[in-house]
Amino acid sequence: MKQPLAIILVGLAAAALFGGLVHAVLVAAHVSKPAATTVHGLTPRRRWATVAVVVALAGVVIGGFALARPASPFGTASRRLGAIVALVAGLIASVNGGLNLALANGGPGSGNGVVGGAAAFVLGLIAVVLGGIALARCHTAVLPGQMT
Repeated sequence: MKQPLAIILVGLAAAALFGGLVHAVLVAAHVSKPAATTVHGLTPRRRWATVAVVVALAGVVIGGFALARPASPFGTASRRLGAIVALVAGLIASVNGGLNLALANGGPGSGNGVVGGAAAFVLGLIAVVLGGIALARCHTAVLPGQMT
């Protein structure tokens, strides 16, 4: 009974930390004030931010799998590939999220996709960290005479 409660509490803490980080990025980018008039619908900037968030989320998931799998049935090559994919996806998402925030001229509700840009930036950084840790664990010294 204690394990499900611990998982729920850790999930809530992670969600609160993620929300706090996104808000901190919005404050740092000076776009934390809500827009005077709200734009509804999927604008091109919101679409850009959504694609960046999807790429970042894919990077986090792939990086998590590359980090969590101690031994893959395909050897270390699949872990290394997953780590590299997570690094690249995280970098692409972070850059696009940062660009979206840099080009925004309004806060949440303005149609600029600032919340999605901030989320892509934070998730992209998480994907880069996970991919980097997984890649560091994949690098092992190969002695002469050993097969990989």
